[in-house]
Amino acid sequence: MKHRRIPKRRMAVAGAGVAALVAAGVTFQTANASEDAPATPELKTLSATAAGKLASTLGKDLGSDAAGTYYDAKAKSLVVNVLDSDAAKAVEESGAKARVVDHSLADLKAARSTLTDKATIPGTSWATDPTTNQVVVTADRTVKGADWAKLSKVVEGLGGKAELKQTKGEFKKFIAGGDAILSGGGRCSLGFNVVKDGAPAFLTAGHCGEAGSTWEDADGNPLGTMEDSQFPDNDFSIVKYDDESADAPSEVNLYNGSTQPITQAAEATVGMAVQRSGSTTQVTDGEVTALDATVNYGNGDIVNGLIQTTVCAEPGDSGGSLFADDAAVGLTSGGSGDCTSGGETFFQPVTEALDVLGAEIG
Repeated sequence: MKHRRIPKRRMAVAGAGVAALVAAGVTFQTANASEDAPATPELKTLSATAAGKLASTLGKDLGSDAAGTYYDAKAKSLVVNVLDSDAAKAVEESGAKARVVDHSLADLKAARSTLTDKATIPGTSWATDPTTNQVVVTADRTVKGADWAKLSKVVEGLGGKAELKQTKGEFKKFIAGGDAILSGGGRCSLGFNVVKDGAPAFLTAGHCGEAGSTWEDADGNPLGTMEDSQFPDNDFSIVKYDDESADAPSEVNLYNGSTQPITQAAEATVGMAVQRSGSTTQVTDGEVTALDATVNYGNGDIVNGLIQTTVCAEPGDSGGSLFADDAAVGLTSGGSGDCTSGGETFFQPVTEALDVLGAEIG
């Protein structure tokens, strides 16, 4: 059968407010400062993608003094959490905004380890929120009674390093997902077209299928075979097109008759405005609220290292594209709520999937 081009996918972005900057602990030159005093370094105006690159560089330079970063979309600047004034000075010399906080990334990582050891309960998630300098622990509506009491006690024992909240929805994998792709009666969404070993392929969620499964488009035309699938812990997979000359453009369907070209992959940054495209709810938008999230979907399906957002999604959107302008950012994993009531949605970082799979944006 002649291969037919896959319809382009649409993208979604969920709205959310940008966290206000906190300047506590940062000392500025006063109006009475000496005329010989050095001028305050200029704050750089950055895109979200450029801020992510600067954050990566500063994270390496700061080492143990690193305490997280986020993007202030209103000011178009990078905010960097640090532990002391010396680190703050180095940050401001780079053109970013310094913010002195109480907890290092190592402190928050230790808190996450405690949660893993003592509170691995189905229906829970936790993620590092640099805007609050805490680990935010979320329980869905299924966490009750003894489980809620246990979770509350563990979080309370972490002091100011963590906070607990409960969502009205239920964490679940969005199995059903830009353009629709089908296998064995199940439906997911195509994430991004990529190139691996010189041949066209596409990324989708790992929970959508197993290696060796065959996939087709919404019209029943064969697409390809899933070469690798990783789930749980990660949530990504790659399908190689049967036809190595397949028309597989690097773009996302916006579901309005147009597409968004994708030219690169980018790391997510807290505060980044993003869009998602999926076969159930088409395009929605929102922002990144936390990174390195751990989600327990139940039945042993625990996924780590996810991007947490305010973007809505529903069953069938799994594997769909999360993007920011021309940059691929994530693959839809799961979450709570829907596109009527809202909720949290989690995404597998594209950069990790590309690195592990040995693929690249086409």
